[in-house]
Amino acid sequence: MNFSVEQVDTRLEALRDAHRGTLCELLRIPSVSADDSFRPDVQRAADWMLKHFQEMGLEAQQFETPGCPIIYAQTPAKPGAPVALVYGHYDVQPPDPLDEWVTPPFEPTQRGGNLYARGATDDKGQMLTHVLSVAATLEAMGETPIQVKFLIEGEEEVGSPNLGPFIQQQRERLACDCVVVSDSSQFAPGVPAITYGLRGIAYYEVRLTGPKQDLHSGSFGGGVTNPANVLAKLLAALVDSDGRIQVPGFYDNLVELSDAERKEFASLPFDEAEMAEQLGVNGFFGEAGYSNLERRWARPTCDINGLWSGYQGQGAKTVLPARAGAKFSFRLVPNQDPAEITRGVQALFEPLLPPGVTMELIDFHGAPGVVFPPDSPYIQAASRAIQHAFGRRPVLIREGGSIPIVGELARALDADVLLLGWGLNDDNTHSPNEKFNLEDFHRGTKASARLWQEIATLSTA
Repeated sequence: MNFSVEQVDTRLEALRDAHRGTLCELLRIPSVSADDSFRPDVQRAADWMLKHFQEMGLEAQQFETPGCPIIYAQTPAKPGAPVALVYGHYDVQPPDPLDEWVTPPFEPTQRGGNLYARGATDDKGQMLTHVLSVAATLEAMGETPIQVKFLIEGEEEVGSPNLGPFIQQQRERLACDCVVVSDSSQFAPGVPAITYGLRGIAYYEVRLTGPKQDLHSGSFGGGVTNPANVLAKLLAALVDSDGRIQVPGFYDNLVELSDAERKEFASLPFDEAEMAEQLGVNGFFGEAGYSNLERRWARPTCDINGLWSGYQGQGAKTVLPARAGAKFSFRLVPNQDPAEITRGVQALFEPLLPPGVTMELIDFHGAPGVVFPPDSPYIQAASRAIQHAFGRRPVLIREGGSIPIVGELARALDADVLLLGWGLNDDNTHSPNEKFNLEDFHRGTKASARLWQEIATLSTA
């Protein structure tokens, strides 16, 4: 049958209030995956998703895992047409600190065109745009132009420990031509974006042990190795004064930015002074020779995430601490292997250890960076869909954060990935007063509905 853009858009317009109500219903469920006391609510959110898919007439199943359930649903197959898989999550971050919320985190409240609640933008609101677009298309046309599959998990906020094995076990069920993920942001208000690259990560803790107990720094200082002093030396060795990371082999294989990408980034409406004011800093520092956006999106970085040693209480206490430690991480770009980075860190640190101190290097987790061809036909289809809903073509950006499951989905399913963020950078993701702009919620739903029609025009040959 011929799909009518106007009929679907008309149906979406008529459902605006109902869609807002549906979102509020899901937001009222406190599905915090990191806290076991919320486990019944996480299950309730999973049950809500399953029931909603079933009420849409989709084939839907709930898969139990050692943790939280995974919900899978699909529209009927469309032989000869591409297949899209929507990935999202129904779990949310803890709402703490509660006293910083203007209104309760699980009582959705509309203020100034925004809907405030935990999970509003991360990820219930953004994920629901795709669910609601399929529902509206079915109501308007009786069918979807392509087969749309949904993979909705409940453990994204705790690292998705059970999703990777599920993907490997269910590769045939999940088979698709492209994966659609909306769990990020536009470039700026009124400037929609498609993210075509994500940095990877390698995260560590280093623990240094010296004497069997804290010592008097006057009696033993200068004669006994101080683990805190050694820790400072190790961490200082990670990055030089030009912002270059000193881990052996760190830059050997990474993919450099193309001239076209650097030109595209430079053309974006980015005001570094405005960003400094928003963050409350008086300037920026990073790898020499690269712009702020290039450093944050497409260059590898090193950050100390926390460090500890010795006396932390009020006043002075002259001790030579027995132990010292730090957590630190690297953001990686494509072709950097987390395992190689681990070997490089060991090679950097071990020669710097003096007698009297032992080191333990803990490798918490790692994931490679990913980048997708910006001229992919699926990205072009998404660009047309976004222009239809937002009134302007999206800009192409990268993102400095890491979504490890995106790379795993791309590799396991051999599929393109569309990272379509409807949120804004000031949505307070993971913070008090999380919000989602309601017009962007509706525009995202409209773009999603058009996306299925644009993908249907692509050949799978």
